[in-house]
Amino acid sequence: MRLATYLHEGARRCGAVEGDRVLPFPDGTDLLALIASGSAFPAAGAAVPLADVRLLPPIEPPSVRDFVAFEEHVEGVRKAVDGASGVPDAWYDAPTFYFSNPHAMVGAHDDVPVPPGCRDLDFELEVAAVIGRAGADLSPERARQHVFGYTVFNDWSARDLQSREMRVGLGPCKGKDFATTLGPWIVTADELEPYRDADGFLRLGLTAEVNGEVVGRDLLSNMGWPFEDLLAYASRGARLRPGDVLGSGTCGNGGCLAELWGRRGAQDPPPLKPGDTVTLTVEGIGAVSNTIVPGAAPVPIPRARKRPRNALR
Repeated sequence: MRLATYLHEGARRCGAVEGDRVLPFPDGTDLLALIASGSAFPAAGAAVPLADVRLLPPIEPPSVRDFVAFEEHVEGVRKAVDGASGVPDAWYDAPTFYFSNPHAMVGAHDDVPVPPGCRDLDFELEVAAVIGRAGADLSPERARQHVFGYTVFNDWSARDLQSREMRVGLGPCKGKDFATTLGPWIVTADELEPYRDADGFLRLGLTAEVNGEVVGRDLLSNMGWPFEDLLAYASRGARLRPGDVLGSGTCGNGGCLAELWGRRGAQDPPPLKPGDTVTLTVEGIGAVSNTIVPGAAPVPIPRARKRPRNALR
């Protein structure tokens, strides 16, 4: 089943997507609440053409963890961001993640403003798992039962801001704070089981286009760990909740521009600019397509003062 949240005639609704139409659930139904309840899906009303609705992020997630599970991506972006070659040994030890902004979700076809002060805007092609059942300290075997479904995940990135702030040693901050596309809907986990390979990975084709030109292709099964391992690691000493979103990390082979910049030694293709449209397609799930628009100018903030040398009295 494909489940979407959308605006239609000024009202926020959610429902099941079938082909080119959506079957609305009763007024007041919230998709996140429905997922958390574990109850059966309610009866749907009269179909509405998808062309007549604005798709919103399927849910407003309680939290967003974004992993870095593709070795090829790490190698290319590391070269672009800090000039280092290869993959850090620590990457192989565990599926590392950072927390992203759950309040910056963007719909499948919404415009994305350039973040303040950014000159090197980039996209990141990912797939995200959506948690359906709460749990902590999960084993990989148990973790699969806690996945409700999957969605396309575009982790927009301000590469110049990211490169500067990561020198402090805390990971990406404002470079990842402004927008994440989630959509176009959530595909329930059972629909993607036919794509699972013998090693337990979901073999889904991934394609990234900028202004209609393909810049990247990969397979989700090229992840270093399957989603079950990501969930198990995230749940160590912590409790996953229904609606939590866990991104796969950016795929390789052109899953973002920075990977290509690192490999080519130049910004080719160039950073995104207003008017550019990024379309990300995931086999078995669907596509999201967002256009870049001008953003706000940064509000000036002074440099830090040097530490005063006053002694305690």
